[in-house]
Amino acid sequence: MDFLIIKQLYDEKKHTNSINLRKFYLRRILRIFPLYYLVLAFGFLYYRFILTFFGFEFENNYNFLSGLLLSITFFPNIFMIYSPGGIFEVLWSIGIEEQFYLFIAPLFLILPLKRIILFLVIFTFIYFLMYFSEYLDFLKKYNMLFFYFSFGGLCAILFDHIFFQTFIKKLRYPILLIFIIYFTTTIFKNNFNSFFYNLFSFILFGFSISILAIKPIKALQNKTMNYLGKISYGIYMYHAIIIQLVGLLYLKIISEFDFQNTTDIIIINLTVIITTIISHFSFKYYESYFLKLKKTAMSKDIIIFL
Repeated sequence: MDFLIIKQLYDEKKHTNSINLRKFYLRRILRIFPLYYLVLAFGFLYYRFILTFFGFEFENNYNFLSGLLLSITFFPNIFMIYSPGGIFEVLWSIGIEEQFYLFIAPLFLILPLKRIILFLVIFTFIYFLMYFSEYLDFLKKYNMLFFYFSFGGLCAILFDHIFFQTFIKKLRYPILLIFIIYFTTTIFKNNFNSFFYNLFSFILFGFSISILAIKPIKALQNKTMNYLGKISYGIYMYHAIIIQLVGLLYLKIISEFDFQNTTDIIIINLTVIITTIISHFSFKYYESYFLKLKKTAMSKDIIIFL
């Protein structure tokens, strides 16, 4: 997603010599906020009331007002240090993404177009070193992994350059092979320390997305996969809720029966199926309302501009 968002900001700067911050943040609000706050509200309800109702105790080892304030102001990554529960933990990446765009969009507005690539290069690697500095330990403590976003955006901008495309095409198959090994094994995680693992990871992610953008995998280009991509934000946001609810169902009902080794298969399949179904209806009847508002707002901006 950051691959596209930073490219959109760059293209807007290129064509208009400006960035419409109001329009940019309005798009982010109407796409991100509705699901974010829905999941957040359910999380507080679940851990404070639903679990108790079904006879399960959960230790909420944080001040409720502090946790609420951190969450609603998009600092869930700070809230995570209190281990508030799995439903909340999916929100941390959304939080750091919004924190990143809170300052990167105004910087794109201020910077001359010809300096943006240089800025992203310098920012990515200087910030990466800062992240692992013992003097700025809070960056690591709160998982402020901004270098993943900036490098992905850098690759998106370089994507238009022939040299970069040639470089990526020549390394297409080795990079894709490494990408598959990365996600199917623990070889890299077990053999790299945190510094080199993150360095390797953000470069691999940026190059892999660029490869897929240049030449998409045909097997993934169909209506089903395209639709799953459309509802992927919902799938990501709802999966933790469904895991918790299916787990609760298992503990209260299914565990009474002797399913032996079939239990894990049932739970996994239930989770995947229910998450996909919920995400579909959420997109169709909840998120689409805000997406329509976004289109309406963008149309009005275009009319005013004209």
